[in-house]
Amino acid sequence: MEKFYITTAIPYVNASPHAGFALEIIQADLIARYYRLLGKKVYFLTGTDENALKNVQAAEAEGIKTEKLVNKYAIQFKALKEALNLAFDDFIRTTEKRHIKGAQKLWLACKKDIYKKNYQGWYCVGCEEFKTKKDLEKGKCPEHPNRKLELVKEENYFFKLSQYQDKLYQLIKNDRLKITPQERKNEVLSFIKSGLKDFSISRSIKRAKGWGIPVPNDSSQIIYVWFDALINYITALGYANNKELFQEFWLKNKNILHCIGKGIIRFHAVYWPAMLLSANLPLPSQELVHGYLTSEGQKMSKSLGNIVNPIKLVKKYGTDALRYYLLKEIPPTKDGDFNIKHFEEVYNADLANGLGNLVSRILAMVKKYCHSQIPKIDSDPEKHPLRISTKIYNWKNAYKNRDKALKNYKFNEALISIWKYITTADKYIDENKPWELAKKDKNKLNYILYGLLDSLHQLAWMLYPFLPDTSLKIAKTLQIKELLVKNPNSKNSWINIKPGTKIKIPTKPLFPRV
Repeated sequence: MEKFYITTAIPYVNASPHAGFALEIIQADLIARYYRLLGKKVYFLTGTDENALKNVQAAEAEGIKTEKLVNKYAIQFKALKEALNLAFDDFIRTTEKRHIKGAQKLWLACKKDIYKKNYQGWYCVGCEEFKTKKDLEKGKCPEHPNRKLELVKEENYFFKLSQYQDKLYQLIKNDRLKITPQERKNEVLSFIKSGLKDFSISRSIKRAKGWGIPVPNDSSQIIYVWFDALINYITALGYANNKELFQEFWLKNKNILHCIGKGIIRFHAVYWPAMLLSANLPLPSQELVHGYLTSEGQKMSKSLGNIVNPIKLVKKYGTDALRYYLLKEIPPTKDGDFNIKHFEEVYNADLANGLGNLVSRILAMVKKYCHSQIPKIDSDPEKHPLRISTKIYNWKNAYKNRDKALKNYKFNEALISIWKYITTADKYIDENKPWELAKKDKNKLNYILYGLLDSLHQLAWMLYPFLPDTSLKIAKTLQIKELLVKNPNSKNSWINIKPGTKIKIPTKPLFPRV
């Protein structure tokens, strides 16, 4: 069975989750669900980055111990599984023993490329990174312009990144490590070509304030948070003890996908593969890089204080409404703005008046004309025009276009293809006028209504990776076997609807207007 390992970046736990991270984890969740539907064996990982100096500073600001702070916010990030209906397999915290042991193991595996020296430089706590002059704009970090840079002088351990310059360049240029989109690939290649410098991979225990993973055999130093955090992708699989998961999904797997934001691409496309090369371990195969979620044109971030709370949105509008907006309205690899007014406009137009209205129309007619039963028909369901007609945008067109878009990570285009089919089904109702056929041609009425119910069945199948809750609500309405509904990954999950089956008409609309 073909395997896929899918990961998100792990966010800092210095504050509550915001919609910017929700965008990333929902994208990753969609990919995981899609490959599972195709019968692939998927392992999906997320987690939290807990060893950062910014977490220590946040704890000081709240007047609590760092351990208490990271526990407080890690719980909130883990709770996104239920709030956003996520299907991840594991949640790694970098304060866990399995991670600490694995991070120290990789340090020792890279030992030939590690040396110690005195260093002085400008440090951005927001990025948790030393900055050079070419990284700055008007003397400030472009990612955190409101934070003052700190001048740091101390003795640290360094990693020989410079000696991997040529190899990294060729690996990325030839798509051995494929970076999507092309503009991000070009950005990384340009950065490598400009010349790689060795980078600091430890901090003094004093500056780290005693928080973090100790450097092996040197208790005066703490492993640099990025060197430690990147290793989570293998420590979660059991790298420390060479467990079966690590062998299956890393050592013997050609499909390893990191879903990350553009602000941390250098760490993932340069530092991380160099560390793996040093440790003689396989590299990830792909990195999907999304843009920033902005708010009124500004990058959404905890430090700027302009975050949108995804939990509050879910409580008011529902999980699938947020999933839909982020996947449809935010370009998958570009920046996109979140505006509550636009969110509600999209909700009403596409979900309440679009999908929700179509479901309500069809079920109301089936209730009225067929006593809430799937009508029996004489013709072959496979030959229904909503499935095969070349005169309309049929289900097979929609599926083909959706599939093509998903394979290229064009989530918005995939949803456009599905909503085009919703428009087709609505138009089919208006053109065939079932309410008139009810008076003169029962057989034709049954044929049309069966086709429309079949359309809902096909929509449920196509929507599942995007809107899993809505998808299963439609499936249950059509009385697809409960066992199969609970296991949508089964190849038999989406069998044809059965004529004569009594369906359950919901009492509430899928998406009430707001």
